[in-house]
Amino acid sequence: MALDYFAPGVYVEEVDRGSRPMDGISMSVAGFVGFTEDVRGDAELFKPIMVTNWKQYLECFGKPGSDGFTSFGAYLPFTVQGWFLNGGGRCWVVSIGTKLPGSQQLSPEEYSSKLLTSSGKPSLSANLKLPEATGAIPALPASGSRLAISILESEPKPLAEDAPEDAQPTLNTGEYFTLIVRDGDEILERYDHLSMNPQAQTEIADYVVEVLEASEYVAIADISQSGQPLSRRPSNGSYEVAPPPYIASTENAMRDLQGQRDERTGVQGIFEVDEVSMIACPDLMLCYQEGIMGLDQVHGVMEMMLSMCENSFPGPAYRMAVLDAPPVKPGKNENRAVSPELQKPQDVATWLSMFNRRSMFGALYYPWIQVANPRNGGRPILIPPSGHMMGMWCRTDQERGIFKAPANDTPRGVIGLGYETNMREQELLNPLGINCIRNFANYNRGFKVWGARTLVEPDNVQWRYISVRRLMSYIEKSIEIGTQWVVFEPNDQDLWARVTRTVSNFLERLWREGALFGGSPGESFFVKCDASLNTPETMMLGRLYIEIGVCPVRPAEFVIFRISQWDPSQQ
Repeated sequence: MALDYFAPGVYVEEVDRGSRPMDGISMSVAGFVGFTEDVRGDAELFKPIMVTNWKQYLECFGKPGSDGFTSFGAYLPFTVQGWFLNGGGRCWVVSIGTKLPGSQQLSPEEYSSKLLTSSGKPSLSANLKLPEATGAIPALPASGSRLAISILESEPKPLAEDAPEDAQPTLNTGEYFTLIVRDGDEILERYDHLSMNPQAQTEIADYVVEVLEASEYVAIADISQSGQPLSRRPSNGSYEVAPPPYIASTENAMRDLQGQRDERTGVQGIFEVDEVSMIACPDLMLCYQEGIMGLDQVHGVMEMMLSMCENSFPGPAYRMAVLDAPPVKPGKNENRAVSPELQKPQDVATWLSMFNRRSMFGALYYPWIQVANPRNGGRPILIPPSGHMMGMWCRTDQERGIFKAPANDTPRGVIGLGYETNMREQELLNPLGINCIRNFANYNRGFKVWGARTLVEPDNVQWRYISVRRLMSYIEKSIEIGTQWVVFEPNDQDLWARVTRTVSNFLERLWREGALFGGSPGESFFVKCDASLNTPETMMLGRLYIEIGVCPVRPAEFVIFRISQWDPSQQ
């Protein structure tokens, strides 16, 4: 509004009086923590990084040309792949290592980069030079510490200035090459006129191993077989030189897995990514299977995940942790393909009573699922189901809406179950909040997710279903973010009306989409912001109170048809 009007005329002023449209947030972003094959590219060990498809996952956590899975059967790659197969989109991944804690440290020969000849035979091996003072392996090797070696064409050294006038230049036999050490696009070192001939004359060429002894960054070894220097020459191209893998001690495994919130590492670090709304840690089960962690330690990590989901101060809690039931026995399991060690229904019920932790922000699925293992010729391997289930949550959000229970749907990528639960056995598990994955082969319906409950206390009926919990979190978080413009506005009746319209329009849109129960908006929700809530005393304190009530739709978990014989003549 203009402050003064002195000259006659028409004044056009822009006034913001209407309600502001409010959009919903995404509740379909997942966070995963576990072991990977490698940590490369932009990824860092223990730090979350965003991945939007399986190709990006391979770029960050797979070795060049690899399928992305590990030699020791880590569950994280299967989990992330299941997430994408089932409709998951954006997710955040934290790698806690590329080897199991307590594994034997590798020798330089085992993790060195191999430079090959044009015929594919070994020529040179390359390693990063470690600090000579301690010879210690770097504690946290990051992808940024990787270097690259480039092999290019070269030629013999030119004739010396004091060479006779009739001297002929050396014939280029093709054995000569240039080696360049790079850090990204930056050239750190360059060596020209190199040869694989240990007896090379220094006025013609330099033996590569002798010259590279002066390198500050890489150590080169000749691993070529017998033959002429030309046949043993490394082929042109670029070769990555990585640091030795980080191998934690079993005592530090728990610390590495939990991480530090301030440093954004491990499980706690994933909670620093605001958009993550569902979290799983599948390799917690691998640590238990391999005897790296005891059952009490596993319970400690699960408790931490649930507690952090419940505490999202200063905003509303909106994350959910999807837990996996552990196997019965700890210790090494040499064949984790189709193992009888998986829990029976009564065993998982007993375990849940031992864990003794209830939360509306947790979900549990049973049994483990069988998927194809590329590292074992496509034979099945049993893995925790959390990633596939979270992907199905995301698919349900996209196809139906967050208010639809993520159940009675087919999990993609599943070729079998660790245990085929029947109806009587599910009668034991379902009231406890354990969601079953069932095989309905008798009905020709295949595998179905046959449960949609949270891990809340059985008597807390209003938060029993996953869809209700996620819908309420969606509403609460969307209102929190969509009404930030209200802060510091004049606290009067005009503001009360604008806030009421903004929230009401958002909730009415949800009602029209089928997320709220009721025949009209008035039966589905209410928004109250008036003088009875906002008294002069509260306004003096700078507070604006708005009360909102919603009636979420709930899944028809039990469908009951009451059928009787009817005789119309007796009417």
